Amino acid sequence: MSQPPPPPSGALDGPTHLYTVRAFYEDTDLSGVVYHANYLKWFERARSDLLRLLGIDQRAAVEAGEGAYAVAEMTIRYASPAKLDDVVVVRSSVEELGAASCRMRQLAFRGDVLLAQASVRVGFVAPDGRPRRQPAPWRAAFAQFMAAHAATNPS
Repeated sequence: MSQPPPPPSGALDGPTHLYTVRAFYEDTDLSGVVYHANYLKWFERARSDLLRLLGIDQRAAVEAGEGAYAVAEMTIRYASPAKLDDVVVVRSSVEELGAASCRMRQLAFRGDVLLAQASVRVGFVAPDGRPRRQPAPWRAAFAQFMAAHAATNPS
């Protein structure tokens, strides 16, 4: 038996994380249009992949009893529908970094067509659900990722 292909993975492109998904039949409603909740799933996958690429091991933190990220706030705007078999690229960037949270912007595109955009704030929480400072190495990874934005968009 040959080796199975690796799981889907995104890529860092300067200050942006790119994550590609395909709209499968299970993602659509009867008319072949992607159901609105699936954008949330795609955005979540993209955020999780971004953390993995930044070296943030969420599973280890949970297993060590340190805590986990939780979505604290999300605003989403739908611009155009994705349809069955569309290739959708989710572009994620970090806009703001705090001691216990960060705010991200996520855009879903089919080619050059904006499908949906979201602003999401995720907070690091202790196992008891209370806010907790993000681990210092994680904040440093986010800061370095954000620095790529400053380098490509000088004021």
